[in-house]
Amino acid sequence: MTIYELPTPALLIDQEILERNLTRMQERANNFGVHLRPHIKTHKCIEIANHQMELGARGITVSTFYEAEQFANHGFSDITWAIPLPPVYAARVAELNHRTTLRVVIDSREAKEYLEKVVGPDEERLHVWLKVDCGYHRAGVDPHSVLAETLLRELSKSRSLIFDGILSHSGHAYAAKSPEEIKQVAEEERSVMVEFAERMRGKGYEVPYISIGSTPAMSVTENLDGISEIRPGNYVFYDYTQAMIGSCTVADCALTVLASVISHQPGASHFITDAGALALSKDRGPTHLRNDMDMGIIYEDYARKRLAAHIHVRTLSQEHGKVVCSDPSVIEGRFKVGDRVRILEHHSCLTAAHFDYYYVVKEDEVVDKWKILRGRI
Repeated sequence: MTIYELPTPALLIDQEILERNLTRMQERANNFGVHLRPHIKTHKCIEIANHQMELGARGITVSTFYEAEQFANHGFSDITWAIPLPPVYAARVAELNHRTTLRVVIDSREAKEYLEKVVGPDEERLHVWLKVDCGYHRAGVDPHSVLAETLLRELSKSRSLIFDGILSHSGHAYAAKSPEEIKQVAEEERSVMVEFAERMRGKGYEVPYISIGSTPAMSVTENLDGISEIRPGNYVFYDYTQAMIGSCTVADCALTVLASVISHQPGASHFITDAGALALSKDRGPTHLRNDMDMGIIYEDYARKRLAAHIHVRTLSQEHGKVVCSDPSVIEGRFKVGDRVRILEHHSCLTAAHFDYYYVVKEDEVVDKWKILRGRI
């Protein structure tokens, strides 16, 4: 089967690019002497996660309890749930921990107390990371605060919790404008975390591991001294945002949305596709950069990884995508109803979360179909 026989909108993985991305990040981790614990929230796919493990990954990272549960059901035995624990899940965490090693993240005394309450005297102890703010200012304790040292001390001494160490996420790397700026964020994250760990160790506390990382930071960093593991996720696919800020090139983008032209009126400077917000999401990409590509970019020549300079997705409604150009003559006689277009999305993680399956392709041939484990409890 070729991609032109698929129902649309369809989510395509370029198998060759995916393999290259997976291998390159694992090799970077190996060369730096750190463990790779990939964040599977990007792909939510057993086949991809299995391959990451085969290449040398040490466990996986998830964003939801549903993901943790689903991947545990498929035999994954070392899982970090990398958002601050919603206390309502404390009992479920303790239950799932009987079947897999589930590591959770906290940045408050309240969350710690919820966990300690659900671990009885005969229960298996729970692994816990302390979330640290490395400069992103979204979540995590201030490493110079009293709370940070207090929580670290209490976790170290807890009889029901196992303190894994400190964990951060350099999400502010996405606000960078160049690889050089990303490198600065990556070094800020590394230095903040290593300094905090060394300061606490100097006071007699044990800090077993330091876990860091975002895809931009881990794609360009030149120094991981003192770090134990990294947790990038988006690197499996990359996307237009990553290409714009300098984490990758368009040639590294493995995920695209195949759409059909469903309306093109004579003399119009736009046409409509069946890839709307529920295919592409409404992520506007790197708005801090000059970006004329609106909600998505049409490939002019996918084989050469060439994007159309003057044709892009302007607006999205639920199932409609409006593709515009500067002048009707640019698309006159082209993009007829029934034609297919291939779209490079701004944010591959959100795009993938809208689909049930990936179609794995080599050139234009469909070679496999993989389930996307999306859902909620």
